[in-house]
Amino acid sequence: MNSNLQFDFIVNKENNTVNIKREFAANLELVWEAWTNPEILDQWWAPKPYRTETKSMDFREGGMWLYAMISPENEKHWCKNDYQIIEHQKYFSGLDAFCDENGDVNTDMPRTLWTNNFTENGETTTVTIVAKYESLSDLEKIIELGFKEGLTMALENLDQYIEAKFKLRKQNKTNNEARVCSYLNFPGNTEEAFLFYRSVFKTEFIGKGIERFGDVPSSTENWPPVADEVKKMVLHVELPIVGGHILMGTDAPKEMGFTLTSGNNMHICLEPETREEADRLFSELSVDGTITMPMADMFFGSYFGEFTDKFGINWMINFQSRNK
Repeated sequence: MNSNLQFDFIVNKENNTVNIKREFAANLELVWEAWTNPEILDQWWAPKPYRTETKSMDFREGGMWLYAMISPENEKHWCKNDYQIIEHQKYFSGLDAFCDENGDVNTDMPRTLWTNNFTENGETTTVTIVAKYESLSDLEKIIELGFKEGLTMALENLDQYIEAKFKLRKQNKTNNEARVCSYLNFPGNTEEAFLFYRSVFKTEFIGKGIERFGDVPSSTENWPPVADEVKKMVLHVELPIVGGHILMGTDAPKEMGFTLTSGNNMHICLEPETREEADRLFSELSVDGTITMPMADMFFGSYFGEFTDKFGINWMINFQSRNK
């Protein structure tokens, strides 16, 4: 975990609650998605060496998330969260419980009433969590079971997911000269495609060449569980073609929360010379379009945003100063 990110953990035995405030180095949209998309939750929610496997999820008021915490010996410990109140990208609450694979509650174990508030603070997002219990004995039992240690590890897993999701190509661009790139997403065959393109254009990959999900360095040992087949997939690759144009590519596996369809698998990526030009391009090109990520300073050093314009064309705007 980045030690500069806020993490408060306070046990209040007077009202049977645990109060947590945790900051993440990503915008609100990404952090909300990480807490509400089962494919992403499966990547980080369980503390190691356990992993999470979702059986079903219906993220709506009155809906339920049914999932298993799976041990290294493949033992499944079932849990569920009954969602109560949801305000999109602001707040959600739910009553969590240990249960069986059908969702029948284990009444011998405490239930946790979670309330999660999401607040964007420029380039970071803070999640304020209250975990409330029916009695002091329930609270003490959960603490004894390692609640703080387990949650801390899970949240560090999310840090690492964010790092992998947004790791960009700092080493591949060494100056502020403007350039235009095409960013291609593939369902798992990026390497095959780019080896083909390399043979056609007779050029070589830029920077470190083909980077894979399994190559991403982590600041801690708590790397989120990623299947071996995903680790082998391509995280990023760049290939110059003609006229100074760059093809960039990545695999977009469903295990990491991606859903590819024809039309969303390609972006035009603009890398202007100045921050002001990045703002202008974003503002003018996105008129009457759909903004999927507003321009913001990202923890990896870029000023970045993306959108689909009014004609259905996908764009990325990426400014990264080399003067830092």
